[in-house]
Amino acid sequence: MHRSISALLGVLALALAGHAIAQQYPSRPIRLIVPFPAGGNVDVFSRMLFRQVETEIGTNFVIDNRGGANSIIGSDVLKNATPDGYTIMNTSFGFAVNPAIVKKMPFDVIRDFTPITNVATGLGYLVVVNPKVPVKSVADMIALAKKEQVRYSTAGVGNGQHLAGALLANMAKVKMLHVPYKGGGPAVAACISGEVQVHFPAGSVGVPHHKAGRVRAIAFTGAKRLSSLPDIPTVGETVKGYVSDAGWHGVFGPAKLPMPIARKLQQAIHKALQEPKVNANFVDNGYEPNGDPPEVWAKQFRADVKRFADIAKAAGIEPQ
Repeated sequence: MHRSISALLGVLALALAGHAIAQQYPSRPIRLIVPFPAGGNVDVFSRMLFRQVETEIGTNFVIDNRGGANSIIGSDVLKNATPDGYTIMNTSFGFAVNPAIVKKMPFDVIRDFTPITNVATGLGYLVVVNPKVPVKSVADMIALAKKEQVRYSTAGVGNGQHLAGALLANMAKVKMLHVPYKGGGPAVAACISGEVQVHFPAGSVGVPHHKAGRVRAIAFTGAKRLSSLPDIPTVGETVKGYVSDAGWHGVFGPAKLPMPIARKLQQAIHKALQEPKVNANFVDNGYEPNGDPPEVWAKQFRADVKRFADIAKAAGIEPQ
């Protein structure tokens, strides 16, 4: 009985301490690691979303772009950060794919991090081409790929853009050369400059470039047309049965981040996602806003690590 009371008092003391920490948090700016170069879709969405999160939580977020190795470099910085809530990361679902495609990971994505919330789920990617390429449809692109080598850029090996391109080439029965870059910004720049003919950007990145004439959008990889570009057909309208979503964006902290702090961050992000302009920005660019509690997001994340390992294996992507 004595031990039970002591254990109960210990649990109560920890709960009260956690509550006190959350009450005082945050008392200074928060560092937000974006493990990709500036200009990619995770970076674009982060800058838009966390300006609103600042209003909800009462402090500034300082964005720290740490691109390279398909998010591994920036993720490693987070792993080694103090778990006090003042260093967090917003990343893509490539974070969950990496264990399946990288032989020597410097961390364990499940053990070394705290899932805070899922920001949004991407419904698909745009398929864009350099304006000088004589391609105005998916059918044109397939015909070109049968005549000559078509190169497509992505933000890295094994990410959603890579899987979307590999699936399209497989289903259309053509060969397309995958050219990985160190992030979404350099990958879209390669298409704009003509280094590659094709790219698969998220709507947040591709739509402005399409409207400015820097690239030409020819299709959307999702199950339905993109609401902001209703005249652009889906890939599936040409290649029957083709659908490729754009995965999720999620927020993580280091391992051992106190749950009251994780929950406070999640609640602020969830509120920010409800703000009409923020919500519309995600929806118009082909993303469904989420903002689930940490325990719900952690369960989905663990399941996705296994799911993406199965997808990478099916796509024939060998660990490197």
